[in-house]
Amino acid sequence: MSIEYLGLSEIRGPLIVLEGVRDASYEEIVEFTVEGTEKKMGRIVEVYEDKAVIQVFGSTDEMSLKNTHTKLTGHPMEIGLSEEILGRTFNGLGQPIDGLGPIVPEMRVNVNGQPLNPVSREYPRNYIKTGISAIDGLTTLIRGQKLPIFSGNGLPHDELAAQIVRQASLGENSDEEFAIVFAAMGVKHDVAEFFRRTFEESGASSHVTMFLNLANDPVVERLITPKVALTAAEYLAYEKGMHILVILTDMTSFAEAMREVSSSKGEIPSRKGYPGYLYSELAALYERAGIVKGRKGSVTQIPILTMPNDDITHPIPDLTGYITEGQIVLDRPLHQKAVYPPINVLPSLSRLMKDGIGAGYTREDHQDLANQLFSSYAHVGEARALASVIGEDELSAIDKKYLKFGTAFEEAFVAQGHNEDRSITETLDLGWKLLSILPREELDRVNTKLLDKYYKPSEE
Repeated sequence: MSIEYLGLSEIRGPLIVLEGVRDASYEEIVEFTVEGTEKKMGRIVEVYEDKAVIQVFGSTDEMSLKNTHTKLTGHPMEIGLSEEILGRTFNGLGQPIDGLGPIVPEMRVNVNGQPLNPVSREYPRNYIKTGISAIDGLTTLIRGQKLPIFSGNGLPHDELAAQIVRQASLGENSDEEFAIVFAAMGVKHDVAEFFRRTFEESGASSHVTMFLNLANDPVVERLITPKVALTAAEYLAYEKGMHILVILTDMTSFAEAMREVSSSKGEIPSRKGYPGYLYSELAALYERAGIVKGRKGSVTQIPILTMPNDDITHPIPDLTGYITEGQIVLDRPLHQKAVYPPINVLPSLSRLMKDGIGAGYTREDHQDLANQLFSSYAHVGEARALASVIGEDELSAIDKKYLKFGTAFEEAFVAQGHNEDRSITETLDLGWKLLSILPREELDRVNTKLLDKYYKPSEE
């Protein structure tokens, strides 16, 4: 039996305090009726004796201490799910906004999810192809992995996210079902429209489920959006046996919404004003990626975050790096050179890459080639630093070759068109073509048999 309460005790921004509450529980959904007609929703974020603090999904401007009726529903936030969600667009709370009517649910699921027992996890294997050489070749995305993209304001992470959605697949020879769950938090209308139009024009929208929380939507809704998206992904993966790639953008908006709500609650701030539980909140989202033993599907995550002032030591990228298995770093100097995507390969890494590439997965030369490209490009940085001091003309012949390799690597391997979808074979062959600029004796990270098979020195 649900109890209805008349009036409120306190209104503080998006938070409402209700006194005299019985049997309230954390994360419970609350329904408000304002002036007898307008309906609103909220969730309980704190319970103390007979007091409940409730976050309202929306504005509290029309609410007063006397004109509001409150009803506790007795259950946490749930969304109705079925396979119909593929190809549909929802708001941050999981309500359809594409004009195609409501979903007929097969089941209703708690959006807060359940932590995966580590024992029930299966070790991630098999790569996911993105068609982007800098990712597929050097920071390969593995099924069940969480691999964030660290970006900055003004860098083309939105374009990169859209390209990954358009091109991502399980590889050329896979016949398994693959779909994408895309969640945007705090994005402007033009950015949301860019994603929607891009997916429709490319034909990708049929296997994409979109959750959009716009910049003018309630801040509190931003905290729910990634949970709703991951719940949909888990349903498609573990109930329907599909391999799901989840793209979450922008996790910085999520963290800032958390900071704003935490401040409203009067909590003591931690680093840079963020609440002390930022780490556990991020972990609760990121750890919902993985493969479960005995289940056919998988959930893979690419969270995207913009680093304030391009500072990789900022709490959001710093804590994200602790939880996830690597990172892809976008670089402003490369962007200023008109390189797209401006992926700086040296600070980028994929910790699970070694277990999903090589013979039987991509090609037997993949790991050695990636090691050599990393090593050679690191040498390019040394040669450029030296050239800036003594001048390029004074460099040794081998350093000049490294400079040539570095320019070619950025312009041909890292850079590619917004609609260019490279196969893994094309990426690896391109890597060997670039290494041919360097003499064979410089390639000390590659097995001799692989050098004999793939290395063809340039004509110069």
